[in-house]
Amino acid sequence: MFDLLIKGAQVIDGTGKTRFTGDVGVVGDRIQDIGSLNGATAAEIIEAEGKVLTPGFVDVHTHLDAQIFWD
Repeated sequence: MFDLLIKGAQVIDGTGKTRFTGDVGVVGDRIQDIGSLNGATAAEIIEAEGKVLTPGFVDVHTHLDAQIFWD
């Protein structure tokens, strides 16, 4: 059983491979499993269909609005 299960997200794993629809299971503060976790149980479940998930190591923070000052 996971503490947290994020289900059905578009997972980008940082390896350069194509994103895939998958689930992420978390125990404590650690990612325990990534993939198709059908039948898994968790204390908390987040339905993430239509969302992009970049587990743990991809910083998606950006300031693209600053681009207007680049010229």
